[in-house]
Amino acid sequence: MTQTQNQGKLDPRQNAQFSLETNNSHFQEIAFSEKHSGGNTFAVEVVELGELKEEELRLRLHLERKVERSFYEAGKALMELRDKRLYRSTHKTFEEYCRDRFSHSRQKSNYLIAAADVFENLTTIRCQNSSSEDDLQILPSSEYQIRPLTKLEPEQQLQAWQISVEEAGGVAPAARIVKDVVQRIMERTKVPNPYRVGEVCQILPKDYPDLRGKGKCWCIVSQVNDLSCTVTAWDGDYIVKMDCLKSLDYSDADCEQMKEVCLRITKLRNLNNVEDATYAVLKHLGEIKRPYLTSVEEKLLSLLESEYGVGKKGIL
Repeated sequence: MTQTQNQGKLDPRQNAQFSLETNNSHFQEIAFSEKHSGGNTFAVEVVELGELKEEELRLRLHLERKVERSFYEAGKALMELRDKRLYRSTHKTFEEYCRDRFSHSRQKSNYLIAAADVFENLTTIRCQNSSSEDDLQILPSSEYQIRPLTKLEPEQQLQAWQISVEEAGGVAPAARIVKDVVQRIMERTKVPNPYRVGEVCQILPKDYPDLRGKGKCWCIVSQVNDLSCTVTAWDGDYIVKMDCLKSLDYSDADCEQMKEVCLRITKLRNLNNVEDATYAVLKHLGEIKRPYLTSVEEKLLSLLESEYGVGKKGIL
């Protein structure tokens, strides 16, 4: 650190950042000032920016790849934990396990798992199609950044990512840019409806007034249309656009179980003269964030069925 006393007029460009280049190295000077009663003192810090050797450059790239792949490794690990049910010795469900062990929701786990799939698609397709290492330099570095791509097919995912990088000026794009690019591709390309009959989804109201207040509701897909789905929620049937649904990624067994719960709720809701307290219970059950009822919830639902003389069996 060096200091230079300046008794004259202050340079209005103080605090500016500039660089000096020599034959062998680069220097970056950052100037800043402190005002004292006896005059003005400027402190100048000189930082040398040395060149990296080829081996150091390779190490840097390797470490940067590890940082970029951290969400990918997490998603792959969660996928294996879920698919092999390695949580079963301590927890009944994958959701409970993720909450207790990693302090995040099943939704967060699903995002990471889906992002790992997309990241793998990007790297696999790029490796097959690229002719140089430079083509592989810019990859997603976060789950949020890659999330919009999950709506597209693998080939479209690569196309959307490449366009996003170009629109970001050749650097890793923000999630906002990726989302805009994906939206444009979806608008000009008819994307197949990804949902299936019997699937459990969450309703995303967005700006649609007909779905206002349904943001916490789960639903069962009863019909798949070209650009929408007909779904059954706790309080009725709705026709919902694809972008207003989000799959909860329940297993087939969990979907069957929730379909049965939905049927039981629907039969009670369709009765005449149902009391407000009953509606409150049904609303609570229609907003649970797991593929099962707790013992208390099961007792409450069974009590209401007994009180109104409604059986559990039927067809949705």
